[in-house]
Amino acid sequence: MFKPYHLFTYNVRDDDGVRVQSVRTADPLTLIAHRGASAYYPENTITSFEGAIAMGADMVELDVQLTLDGEVVVFHDEDITRCTNGRGRIADYALVNLKKLDAGSWFDKKFSGAEIPLLTDVLSLCKDRIAVNIEIKTEAVRDTIQGGIEEKCLKIVNQIGLQDHVVFSSFDPRALRHLKHLDREVPISVLFEKKFYDARLPSEIVISLAGNAFNCSRRELNKTWLADLKQHGIPVNVYTVDDEIFMKRLHALCVDGIFTNKPDILRTVLDGLRQNRKIGGENKT
Repeated sequence: MFKPYHLFTYNVRDDDGVRVQSVRTADPLTLIAHRGASAYYPENTITSFEGAIAMGADMVELDVQLTLDGEVVVFHDEDITRCTNGRGRIADYALVNLKKLDAGSWFDKKFSGAEIPLLTDVLSLCKDRIAVNIEIKTEAVRDTIQGGIEEKCLKIVNQIGLQDHVVFSSFDPRALRHLKHLDREVPISVLFEKKFYDARLPSEIVISLAGNAFNCSRRELNKTWLADLKQHGIPVNVYTVDDEIFMKRLHALCVDGIFTNKPDILRTVLDGLRQNRKIGGENKT
């Protein structure tokens, strides 16, 4: 029932830090690049995902929204103002008009001309290279199931052939229920938001939604939650961690995945910890 993110990845690293195919490591913590390598590139763009791949991330996380004409695009905010040179709601733009916007200059002029990508384009980039966490944004979710963003995303994933390397997540429990209604086997992660779940324990929430994992912020994760998740064997992934100290603390707590805007930093931390374990093991022999 439960499935940690490292089982979605194409490649993992052996104890020497070398990428190898289909080998379970002793340290299966998944390095998840949040909106790509978004500390260095404009978030949710092709360039950001290419950067995450180059930095050795195990998985990329991305956000999906619907355009006015029903196309699935990769974009975080409901409003396009922060990350483009346009104004207004993304849902009020047809794809052809969204493609005219500059989604890179807000971050740095050298990324001028970057486009808001289609989900199809990003998944095509990631296929055979890196696993994907697709987050369905609450504002894109409707009460109806047929023809909604969940059905569109599933169709795209199936068309590209990424079923074994994609996991869905959402703060909105409607999206998760819709996904399971459409495909009982689709892997989903609960993104915790208090207004939907109040004081319920993570295990209660995940089990009630037939979920596979639980995602929460670093500040939300506490001893009670961690004990509950471990007791029930539910994988937990924590966002968004860019500080080395907290990366090491979460690793010590045996979380299953870490979302970061700086995949290069987390890769260095994990490789260093792995090397220290190796040296420590040699010293014991």
